[in-house]
Amino acid sequence: MPKSYIVIQIIGFIGAILFFASFQCRNNKTLFRFQFLSYFLYTIHLLLLGATTGGVSYIINTIRSFCLSSRWDFGRSKKMCIILCFMQVAALILTWVGWISILPVAANIAVTIGAYTYNARTIRLVTMLINSPLWIIYNIIVGTWAGIIDEAVSEISIGISIVRYGWKNLGSEQE
Repeated sequence: MPKSYIVIQIIGFIGAILFFASFQCRNNKTLFRFQFLSYFLYTIHLLLLGATTGGVSYIINTIRSFCLSSRWDFGRSKKMCIILCFMQVAALILTWVGWISILPVAANIAVTIGAYTYNARTIRLVTMLINSPLWIIYNIIVGTWAGIIDEAVSEISIGISIVRYGWKNLGSEQE
């Protein structure tokens, strides 16, 4: 196994650790900041693996997390949500390599819409039921061990956050 492959996987694992930590943040703004850093590392990881659709999708996720964690009103608006979803579709078209390209884009559109509800329960449900399953399939196909483990651990982390804070306490935006 070449050293470069190991380094690429390590970059992904650091992103996974940050993503896991994000769901332990009670505050949505902090959650989005952790995810911003995680997505940045995953962008590098996926592009180095040659998984262009996933890498470009993560660039858009990075923008989304920046917008959601900012004080910029337009960045936090429903209009920005729509723009980000259109950007995902454009990424799909520009990086199309077959049906596999649909997986990360569909996952990211679902989680973008969920995030823009600013409802912690919705964010976690969309991640658990749509985002993670689609990304797991994509990650298996493109060979990112960090991505596979990240999504599995994210599912566990979400479960922990639900137990830790209680389902009812995750119902609204928390600044």
